[in-house]
Amino acid sequence: MMSEKKIKKTVVSGIRPTGNLHLGNYFGAVRSFLKMQHDFNCYFFIADIHSLTTHPTPANLQAGVRQVLAEYLACGIDPEAATIFIQSDVPEVTELYTYLNMNAYLGELERTTSFKEKARTQPDNVNAGLLTYPVLMAADIIIHKANYVPVGKDQEQHLEMARTFANRFNRMYHHKLFPAPKPFTFDGKDMIKVPGLDGSGKMGKSSGNGIYLYEDPADIRKKVMRAVTDAGPTEMNQVKPEPVENLFTLMKIVSAPETVEYFENQYNSCQIRYGDMKKQLAEDIIAVTTPIRERILELVNDSEYLGKVARMGAEKARESAVRTLTEVRELIGLRKLY
Repeated sequence: MMSEKKIKKTVVSGIRPTGNLHLGNYFGAVRSFLKMQHDFNCYFFIADIHSLTTHPTPANLQAGVRQVLAEYLACGIDPEAATIFIQSDVPEVTELYTYLNMNAYLGELERTTSFKEKARTQPDNVNAGLLTYPVLMAADIIIHKANYVPVGKDQEQHLEMARTFANRFNRMYHHKLFPAPKPFTFDGKDMIKVPGLDGSGKMGKSSGNGIYLYEDPADIRKKVMRAVTDAGPTEMNQVKPEPVENLFTLMKIVSAPETVEYFENQYNSCQIRYGDMKKQLAEDIIAVTTPIRERILELVNDSEYLGKVARMGAEKARESAVRTLTEVRELIGLRKLY
């Protein structure tokens, strides 16, 4: 008797086209996507609608979408294995977003950490899109009935809200339509947190502390050499301050174990020369990014291929979205009379 074919679980992840992919994106998420795309039913999208909360110009938005699509492909995401698409190419997402908004409450949205932070840092642009950002994110996820979502610590609350909206819809319409999406960690381990070069926090697209996959070697060397350190240890085996620990963490990610061990010994024996460490770190980063950068430069100007990938992804994503939205309309009572 033939065994039944195993049904793949669904994974959904999106990225805003507001800046280029950096080492944090690559080691924190994209590298895991390369493994996941063959074992899961993956939807990787470029969240151009989400980016409208910051009012980008049309030219910047288009350029950002093109760049991120090229970078995803350059990193090795296979459009035949995974569904890569642009959020605005799937209008069903915004329709589901509308329905979910009817059951999202002002108090719970105002309590969202990201909304409170945005309201504090950009008081002149506290728009409704920022308030309902978690609702749109929930629509992105549950329209494909996602089982898992790869998220960092800063997005855990949004994922919990997506679970809330999915469960609320199921209860309200007495039908278990949406799975409650769970956070995904590859091989049971937390995704790598890549530190920035400014001495604190993680590498971020809006933080100005990152190294981008497209950057040329000269720029990478300049950035690494400017990374924050201190005057050096004054005692054997001294605890590293955060900026120095960050530098070692970055080296552990991109360098050979023997390289890390050498500089650890140099630090612990109070012989560390940060300039030498930074030079080595820069070269190791360049070794990682150069093949990706060369592929990005090939792809970003290949409009025909990028268009083909976007069309194929839109078709596959819409097929899934239409199927779900048909069920949603039926449950809500939005049946056509003709």
